[in-house]
Amino acid sequence: MTNDDSTPTVVARIDAYGGAELLVDGSPSHARLPTIEDARSFVGHQARELAARTGRDVVLDTSDPEGSWVFVARPDGTITETPGAAPNAVATGPEQTPPAEVEAPGPEEAASDVAAVPADATDADPLDPLDPVDPPSAADGAVAPPAAEEGPVPDAPPPAPPRAAPQPQPWESRPTWSDPQPWSPPAPVGGHAPARAWTPPPAPAPAGPPSGSDGQGDPEAQPPAETQPRRALPTLDDLLGGRPAPLPGPAETGWQAFVRTITFGLVKPAPGAEELRQREAVATIQRSLPGPRTVVVVNPKGGASKTTATMLLAATFATLRGGYTLAWDNNETRGTLGWRAVPARHTNTAVDLLADLERFQQVRGARVGDLDNYVRTQGAARFDVLASDEDPAASASIDADAFSRLHGTLSRFYRILVIDTGNNMRASNWEAAVAAADQLVIVSTIREDTAASAAWLVDGLRAKGHADKVEQAVTVLSAPGSSIDPALSTRLHDHFAQLTRAVVDVPHDPSLVPGGPIDFTALSKESRLAWTLATAKVAEGL
Repeated sequence: MTNDDSTPTVVARIDAYGGAELLVDGSPSHARLPTIEDARSFVGHQARELAARTGRDVVLDTSDPEGSWVFVARPDGTITETPGAAPNAVATGPEQTPPAEVEAPGPEEAASDVAAVPADATDADPLDPLDPVDPPSAADGAVAPPAAEEGPVPDAPPPAPPRAAPQPQPWESRPTWSDPQPWSPPAPVGGHAPARAWTPPPAPAPAGPPSGSDGQGDPEAQPPAETQPRRALPTLDDLLGGRPAPLPGPAETGWQAFVRTITFGLVKPAPGAEELRQREAVATIQRSLPGPRTVVVVNPKGGASKTTATMLLAATFATLRGGYTLAWDNNETRGTLGWRAVPARHTNTAVDLLADLERFQQVRGARVGDLDNYVRTQGAARFDVLASDEDPAASASIDADAFSRLHGTLSRFYRILVIDTGNNMRASNWEAAVAAADQLVIVSTIREDTAASAAWLVDGLRAKGHADKVEQAVTVLSAPGSSIDPALSTRLHDHFAQLTRAVVDVPHDPSLVPGGPIDFTALSKESRLAWTLATAKVAEGL
């Protein structure tokens, strides 16, 4: 078919491997798609995009191993086949130029052209879209090239039976171009290359020389050369990330510290293994967190050290991280966390805070200092305590909805919330706390009864769909007295180590026996180190 030079065109040659060579309105490009169907979809998209951008019909001249067709892409996004268009052969080879477009011959002219085909042309393979096109003969009106030298003209070979012109394939079997098809952006050319590469035709001549030129026109555009990807240059993060780790510094505990003291610092032994372990635990506790985190301490039996563990975990977090830590008694009626805390000037509890919760839900009017009228500050330990209801005559209780409202508000003011739970696993606020937990802490003393309660708890949590939280939980085993049963301790370690992420031991501390307010500074050195290591294990899960 013939087209005006100013008509936008897209010429595409698709190989059997999904490669596409394109000439989009005179601009050459190439793409590599996973399959030939993807390549067809990509080529059709290019034609539709050019038609929509220019607001004009675009001629799409495309060929692939199944044949050649000419379509027209409309600005409205549709693609239709040009009436009377038939498959065309594609010229290939480094020294051949694609034939100029000519008017499609009528049926009678096509039959006469077929009869004039030389006999040797019939010896070739059946018509292939990648076979070279025979040069036009003098009978077609083309000027014959001059003979190299004069001589007798050889006898013409006997005429061969005419070869029928290829007929267009049924529309149902051709590639569908009118409907939008999924496609992916072209990937870098790679993998297997086709046996023969198609040389794109020259760009259409412009209507006139560009302004400011000498009238000779620009040289033929060449496809951009493929360049190797540039090596990524280092950034500031790379520079800072390459800094060496800081030196551990001189020893501060043990005989190493004693030697440094008596030599007035002339001899500085390196820290021992125990001190390095403690420093690593402190660093784990002090690392930044992506947001407020909730730690929930559980065991459905009374006397399992839930309240003690809640207080000491909160105190360790607060003293090593710098505050904004809350220990919260989430008992549905009355718990004992408020009794183990340093008293405040008021006796308000979670029930009172719930009644005034609306004032803390206002973003502009809420202040963290106003919470001092509801929580009990623990002085040098740098954490607060929110007690459960302490009124024996009250009938109010905390349910799941109340817990969720309190938890959502308190999470705006505290970085870490350590929640003590009651003994009723079926209470809605107990289940709501477990659901909100970022880290579960299962506590037990090294006794048969409390350990059995902890094991029953684990079975229940797994049955209720919390197996993932159990697997990431930390088990804290506390000594009930100055001596423990080694065989029982071994059994408990073996059991809970298979169910939870870590099992840690904390020693018995005489300062906790009276049951009054817990003084974190009164703990023994051994107890403080043990709770530091236990808190570090909890922090690893946050």
